Amino acid sequence: MVGNRLVLLTMAALVGCGGDRDGGAAGDDSTRDLQRPAVNADARLNDSPRTTSNKPATKAAAKTAAKPVARMLATGTAIPAKFDAGISSRTHKAGQKLTGTVSSDVKDKSGRVVIPAGAKVYVTIKVIHESERKSDKTGKLVLTPTKVVIAGRSYPVSGSASALDRTLKDRKTNAGDIAKVGVGVGAGALLGTAVSGGSTKGAVIGGVAGGAVGAQRAVETQDRDVVVPAGSRLKVTLAAPFRRSI
Repeated sequence: MVGNRLVLLTMAALVGCGGDRDGGAAGDDSTRDLQRPAVNADARLNDSPRTTSNKPATKAAAKTAAKPVARMLATGTAIPAKFDAGISSRTHKAGQKLTGTVSSDVKDKSGRVVIPAGAKVYVTIKVIHESERKSDKTGKLVLTPTKVVIAGRSYPVSGSASALDRTLKDRKTNAGDIAKVGVGVGAGALLGTAVSGGSTKGAVIGGVAGGAVGAQRAVETQDRDVVVPAGSRLKVTLAAPFRRSI
């Protein structure tokens, strides 16, 4: 009995010593890295993107950058162009519309292009009439500009337009010209008869003289058409400022 008790006591002592060693090892914090903070697993991560420097600071700044810039041509500016088709007082009437092509860039005072070469100019015939007297060197042709079309967009224009290369072309003798000669012959014959006391000879002489006067009158009053060749120069002069948004 005594021997058994000794054995049991010895085993208990051994078990007690082993438990203290384990407890000491478990409670020893000498091996922990005290410089490294503990991680909180419940903390939220910051996944927000970082703002880049090339983005507009505000929406207002973006709107300002996209706003179109207006360019202007002053009153009196000339727009050079060329007629796309010819004009004749024999075939054209007042109210007809014509087009021209801008022949060179039209720039503002800062040297920026406002109307580029190749844009279309629209004009309307206000008055057109042939020349009826030899002293008339130009006939009648009045043109009014209405708009300029740039890249498919129309801009109203106020001003005047001139055909710089217009000419006069003689018409063939017509019934009106023959009537003028006939009137001269008849008047001369009556005058010759009256002067000669009613003789036939006087009528013949008067008729010849009257015919000469009538022919001269026909030359002086012969109709001549106003003609503007296709591709000839067209000049539009602004009577009010022209504005275009770029």
